[in-house]
Amino acid sequence: MALSKKPVNGMKDIMPDEMQIRDYVMNVIKETYGKFGFTPMETPCMESIANLSNKQGGENEKLIFKVLKRGEKLNLENAKEENDVVDFGMRYDLTVPLVRYYSNHANELPSPFKALQMGNVWRADRPQRGRYRQFMQCDIDILGEASNLAEIELILATTTTLGKLGFKNFEIRINDRRILKAMAAYSGFAEEDYDSVFITLDKMDKIGLEGVESELLEGGYAKESVEKYLSLFRGMNESEDTLGFIEEKMTGFLLEEVKTSFREIVESVNATKGDHFKLVFDPTLVRGMSYYTGTIFEIAMPEFGGSCGGGGRYDKMVGKFTGKDVPACGFSIGFERIILLLMESGFKVPNQSKKIAFLIEKGVEGQVLCDIIAEAQNVRKDGTQVLVARMNKNKKFQKEQLTAEGYEEFKEFYKNPLK
Repeated sequence: MALSKKPVNGMKDIMPDEMQIRDYVMNVIKETYGKFGFTPMETPCMESIANLSNKQGGENEKLIFKVLKRGEKLNLENAKEENDVVDFGMRYDLTVPLVRYYSNHANELPSPFKALQMGNVWRADRPQRGRYRQFMQCDIDILGEASNLAEIELILATTTTLGKLGFKNFEIRINDRRILKAMAAYSGFAEEDYDSVFITLDKMDKIGLEGVESELLEGGYAKESVEKYLSLFRGMNESEDTLGFIEEKMTGFLLEEVKTSFREIVESVNATKGDHFKLVFDPTLVRGMSYYTGTIFEIAMPEFGGSCGGGGRYDKMVGKFTGKDVPACGFSIGFERIILLLMESGFKVPNQSKKIAFLIEKGVEGQVLCDIIAEAQNVRKDGTQVLVARMNKNKKFQKEQLTAEGYEEFKEFYKNPLK
């Protein structure tokens, strides 16, 4: 069988020009998040299949790359179901591994613990623009902080980072799972139906209000409940104060402390943010992960036309591991989509060191070669990037390629100096 030169479908080789941008963006992220007190940490790329399949990852649990048992543990002849042959899985996000990590090391970590984690994740998804089967995620999480200070810090840290990368006019859409549940309860839906109602609501931006209405009615929900539910969204569309409208309507269905906390997040962020983004209350925002328990948020970039990151509060997840709930909240930047947008805009890494190429003709050897290398070493001391390479036969094409890589100066060395 012939070997394939192409990467696996849904994964990609990263060329040097993109790698430079990726390294730059990662450095900006680490530096900016560090100033907000977030601490770098790392988890393995694989987790126990039981941890990944605990019915908290939503649709992502259907996309796990599963790892076969090995050696004597792999008994295909007696296997009756998938779990008999699988023990690990490639992580599909960084949240489940973080919670497992925190549960294992809580006694060694500060409280609250402000975590920064960057790493690849894997999903058996359908590849498309900005979506791959292997992709980098960049998460910040705060564990052990029950107050809304966590949400405020996460939003400000994330938007400050995006601003430093040159992004403007984007939105942070914000909602709360408790508001979603209060709206469903107000409308008369049964609690066990909330998640399926929210899945339909999440399609609002694609199918519109009428599409949501049709899908809910086709799902067998009572017409009275559907009409009451959609009347909330129509009312918000007509109101100048969307949040105020929903707060008034949800009296008796939503705790006052939830209203107060949510409004405090909005007002605190708006009072301290820059002018490069807007914070928008979006009552149709759902987020797919069922582990969210409170505030949820999402990054909307006009250049991409979709989500470029998101997150929320997941106060019940640590308890799945330890039996004791710990407040937790996180925000993830859509790293690959950010890189895609920067690449498409022709972004150049700022403040790069000067790049010089020393091109040496074949035949230059011995002490002369040693002197050239010593000279390159000396030039590098001031931060200049020096490439030392043999001169190709087609020197013109070689220099064109190097120029495209950012080399702005060339020094040529010949066997015959008079040449």
